Amino acid sequence: MRLLVIEDSLLDYEMLLATLALQGLAARAERIEDGPALREALAREGWDLVISDHSLPGFSSIEALEIVRAQPSPPPFIIVSGVIGEEAAVEAMRRGADDFLVKGRLARLAVAARNAVAASQARRDRIEAEERLRLSREQLRNLSQRLQTLVDEERAAIARDIHDEVGGTLTAVRFDLDSLHRHLAPEPLARLQRAQAALAQAADAAQRIMHGLRPPSLDAGLVPALEWQVRQFRERHGLAVDFASSGPDHSLPEPAAMAVYRTCQEALTNIAKHASARSVAIDVHFGTATVSLEVSDDGRGLDAGALHKPGSLGLRGLAERARAAGGALDVSSAGGRTTLMLWLPRGAAVEALPA
Repeated sequence: MRLLVIEDSLLDYEMLLATLALQGLAARAERIEDGPALREALAREGWDLVISDHSLPGFSSIEALEIVRAQPSPPPFIIVSGVIGEEAAVEAMRRGADDFLVKGRLARLAVAARNAVAASQARRDRIEAEERLRLSREQLRNLSQRLQTLVDEERAAIARDIHDEVGGTLTAVRFDLDSLHRHLAPEPLARLQRAQAALAQAADAAQRIMHGLRPPSLDAGLVPALEWQVRQFRERHGLAVDFASSGPDHSLPEPAAMAVYRTCQEALTNIAKHASARSVAIDVHFGTATVSLEVSDDGRGLDAGALHKPGSLGLRGLAERARAAGGALDVSSAGGRTTLMLWLPRGAAVEALPA
């Protein structure tokens, strides 16, 4: 054991080493007497254990403990003294000392040393495990953030392809059918009309798919896109929806606008599926530094742990998207209303998302 001993009495130092040897603990030890020597010894090498007398000329075990505890990876610290009182010993333990023994009663010195070293190693292992867990969670968040970005980019690309290729083709076919309509006899005309109806359905489906992948209305701004979303929800479900916006949404970065749009979309979907609500209120507020979305309904309510349920993938995905954008998502239910709140920064935190 690499042992650093803070002791002004050479006799006490030698007695301490002899006691450890008799108790079966071999040590390579060094003796120092003051603060500068302690700092130098700690900087020079790593020690398995520091044992300190309590009262030295111009120096104390409490001061020594403060120096040791300030190290990036502090070694365990034991006080061995003949003059330390119970109050001082309790204070030392509160400050981080691993143990204290009275000189002249060192029967458990080796046991205390081994226990202190083992406890110190356990603390280091726990800290390392917590750091590995933190890094793992950070990597998972970064991966989730990157995947979400890729999904949004792929959706936008598919929406453009549908608009440019499928939409253009459907428009050309519609023009051709309209032209034929004027020249056909009654029997083929009926077939043509059925073809035109099917074409109109295909065109509507293409529009819905494009809006689901990446709403073109976002090009006009977040508020028009949300207004379109609310109109579609009213028509599809017949619910009263009150929509309000606090001001213009100019200069809002695309990731933030998409996050607000998707959050509102998921909230309305959950309300339609699960809430049995009669009315919904949506409020978007554009502040100087933040944008917020509030969606509330008067349905059956939602428990506080909704974000953490294994099956709540939609809400958890929205919460992760909000965190990746530097914001936060909260769901609460009280007083007969369920409220979803989203906060996002308008500037650097969102713009720093990976491309």
